[in-house]
Amino acid sequence: MSDRKTTHFGFEQVPTEEKAERVADVFHSVAARYDVMNDLMSGGIHRLWKRFTIEMSGARPGQSILDIAGGTGDLSAHFSRIVGSQGKVVLADINASMLQVGRNRLMNRGVVGNLEVVQADAQYLPFAANTFDCITIAFGLRNVTDQNMALRSMLRVLRPGGRLLVLEFSKPQSPLIGKVYDHYSFRILPLMGKLITRDADSYRYLAESIRMHPNQQTLKEMMDDAGFSDCSFHNMTGGIVALHKGIKP
Repeated sequence: MSDRKTTHFGFEQVPTEEKAERVADVFHSVAARYDVMNDLMSGGIHRLWKRFTIEMSGARPGQSILDIAGGTGDLSAHFSRIVGSQGKVVLADINASMLQVGRNRLMNRGVVGNLEVVQADAQYLPFAANTFDCITIAFGLRNVTDQNMALRSMLRVLRPGGRLLVLEFSKPQSPLIGKVYDHYSFRILPLMGKLITRDADSYRYLAESIRMHPNQQTLKEMMDDAGFSDCSFHNMTGGIVALHKGIKP
């Protein structure tokens, strides 16, 4: 009997060391149409979720912000304007294709002066301890192989008093919403992926990865265990999405 460690890739169990590569393949496939699909999948509501995240960040001029799994740069662009010329924003993503799309978009929007783009694994953040005033990770934590390791890595690079914001799909609070959401996720979403990106399988994985992600209370407890204080969460759109917040003591 093998003692090889496994983890979930959607509903499938895979060797732990293979997950990152398989997730990378998903995002290489969808990177070029990622923003289009986000708007179609959420009816544009993802912009409101992200706007609330920015409001909860408490970001101010002169601060340093780390946007993990920042992909195409939505949050980074907003933070760049807030922190200004004396501040700094680091857009980090493990996926080179997503970073390339994000870099190009930000350059086209004139966001260059205070922004740095770094390819980085959330589990092994390549930054000194106590570097950032705020860290955000939007719709990325569920794709990380070892989420507990990633949370500890984020805690390390935050400054004391700095805050982590995790925006992620979560568990709907109403059984009716949950039933409708399941139908949408497993029937409609892969079809949209096939039509828009010619890749139904990647969007089937994304739907499965949402179901495998810890629910609201479990993620809050994981943040507590990682060493964050004053951890809390705010449900949005009936709990389909939740924003978790934690402070570095």
